[in-house]
Formats: sequence, C-alpha cells, structure tokens
Amino acid sequence: MTRTIVIYGLSMAALLFLLKMLEYRFFVRDLSLEIYVGAVALLFVLIGVWAGGKIIGKRRTTVIVQRKFHLNEDELRRLEISQRELQVLQLMAEGFSNQEIADKLFISLSTVKTHTANLFSKLDSRRRTQAVQKAKELSLIQ
Repeated sequence: MTRTIVIYGLSMAALLFLLKMLEYRFFVRDLSLEIYVGAVALLFVLIGVWAGGKIIGKRRTTVIVQRKFHLNEDELRRLEISQRELQVLQLMAEGFSNQEIADKLFISLSTVKTHTANLFSKLDSRRRTQAVQKAKELSLIQ
C-alpha cells in the first residue's frame, strides 16, 4: 500500500515537472491553464481508478458453511434442563450479559441468575464458558 502511494506521488511530481517544461518551451502561447489542469485531473482520475481496482481486487471472499443442527433431546431430558434454561443457555453462548438476557426474555435479573446457577449445577461447570462448551459437546446448543 505504501509503495503505491510513493509511486503515485512520484508520478504526480514527474508529470507536473514535465508540464512546466512543456509550458515554458512549446505551449506558452497556444494552451491555457485550464487545459493543463484538465489533463492533470484526467490523468489522476485514471490512476485512481486503476489503484482502486487493484485494492478491491485483493479482497478475499469468506465462505460460511452451515451445518444442520439437531438438538439432543434425550440429553436435555436426562439433565432435566427446562426450555427457559435452554433459552438462557443459548443467549449465554451468544455472549449476552445477564442483564441483556433478562431484557430479551422479559424476566428479572435474579431469575436469570437462578437459571444460570441451575445450568452450572446440571452441566457440572463453574463458569459460563465451561457451561457453553459442555452444552455444545452434548448438542444442546449450536
């Protein structure tokens, strides 16, 4: 990127030098200043379009492959995780805070904390990240 800027700057300086030389030698009487400005503007528009094409051409496309998710209902019943606890667990996995979970589910903050404590107990974990990891391993969440 820096190389392109340096080349662009040097070409602009060389072009202006060339135009000044031509102005003094040949075209002083024939061409007006507007033609010079127009020629320089046209040249830099073309260089800008070329540089933009180079930069945009380097973009990478990311392909996202989605796998079909099947909820493990047997494990859900075995652990006795309620639907509301499952919703809380899913929102925890998405990175929401307890207050944001409470706002999304229209429940109180203390209810979210109760559900979280129940999930920690049922999933045998001490932290949110452990609970989310275990839930993913058991196919309870994506």
